[in-house]
Amino acid sequence: MAVLDIVTFPEPSLRLKAKPVTKFDKEFQDLVNDMFETMRAAPGVGLAAPQIGQSIRLVVVEYSEDEDENAKPKTYVLVNPEIVKHSEETVTDIEGCLSVPGLVGEVERYEAVTVKALNRFGKPSKIKAEGWLARIFQHEMDHLDGVLYIDRAENVYQPSPEEMATLRD
Repeated sequence: MAVLDIVTFPEPSLRLKAKPVTKFDKEFQDLVNDMFETMRAAPGVGLAAPQIGQSIRLVVVEYSEDEDENAKPKTYVLVNPEIVKHSEETVTDIEGCLSVPGLVGEVERYEAVTVKALNRFGKPSKIKAEGWLARIFQHEMDHLDGVLYIDRAENVYQPSPEEMATLRD
């Protein structure tokens, strides 16, 4: 496994619409593993393939809804994901991004989403997510369409070091 370079704004490749994944071979499995390693090293809770210069519809997420630091986070691999259902309720909260370092913004997102995707082996799955997990999915899936959180944010700013320490990426 390898830690890959994360592409940062204003790199034009972050604005491209990613292509669907069609092969689930060893090279793809290695990429998934490398993306998890890269995300953890950053550190972050989600990473989309365009953020490492791969214009394919692939997202990895590692997140625990349990506040206990010792709780094992759950991992998600979303291939060719799409939101098939969402709540009417939206929530505005602070987001940051590994591809937009040093800034955060207030972004309105759906409180709950249902995502249809393939898993890392090409098998169909459907995931219902709410709260922070729903926010992470929406943020990462935006990357697949060339959309950054700064495009949706009402207010983008540089947080204080204390505020950065409390934010979830």
